[in-house]
Amino acid sequence: MGLQTSPGSKTDDYPWWLVALGLIALALAILIAVNNVYRQVFETVANGIGITIFVTIVSFALASLLGLLIALAGMADSIVLRQVSRFYIEVIRGIPVLILLFYIAFVGAPGFVTLYNAIIAPLVQAGLAEPLLVRDVSLMWRAIIALSIGYSAFVAEVFRAGIQSVDKGQTEAAKSLGLNRFQRFRLIVLPQAIKVIFPPLSNDFVAIVKDSSLVSVLGVADISQAGKIYASGSFRFFETYSIVAYIYLFLTIGLSLLLRRIEKRMRARDHSSH
Repeated sequence: MGLQTSPGSKTDDYPWWLVALGLIALALAILIAVNNVYRQVFETVANGIGITIFVTIVSFALASLLGLLIALAGMADSIVLRQVSRFYIEVIRGIPVLILLFYIAFVGAPGFVTLYNAIIAPLVQAGLAEPLLVRDVSLMWRAIIALSIGYSAFVAEVFRAGIQSVDKGQTEAAKSLGLNRFQRFRLIVLPQAIKVIFPPLSNDFVAIVKDSSLVSVLGVADISQAGKIYASGSFRFFETYSIVAYIYLFLTIGLSLLLRRIEKRMRARDHSSH
């Protein structure tokens, strides 16, 4: 008799997709090692990995901080704060990240420079400061700010759902014990909400790795930009974009597996505590 498996068995759940991806990655790694063209492409494109990682981490950190503030404003007692929070979330979620990137880079940055120069005008006239030029504002930081704003709206909804999942009875009990609002949030709400927040927040982190490639439209020297420059000069589009896809897959899948492992450990720790 042949091997029989029932739905949900360990054989069915085995990550064959990961094995297939691993074999493809291994084959491409061997090709890079033995083929001069692929090796040259990889060495060139790999120069942008550091920029991609930096843009991703900083953008996500800023998006998380801003998203948390927006989420807290959306649950505030003030109706004005709640309406401002909802307005921000709906508007930002409705604008494509690429359009937001162009807007921040070519509208927001010049507007900021104009405002900054107007504020320091007396100092400039007195010779105590120099006026700021638009080109002085780094394109990379314009891209980081745009990604941070774009993802903050989605992160805000993740935080809101996680915070609201905590039983209100626990916060009321903490309030009766004399804990102030900040202490209740830090000691009672956040430790429990993080279990709900972590999975979707992980997905947003992986997504921002991919969307960081959009910064290449501003000429920021990330992986995509390095690949675009090399391909346009060598006309080796197949080899170049195969390597670019390979690097992004390595980053995103590796990060996804790491975050899933952390999530499983959190669940295991939660079950053991009960």
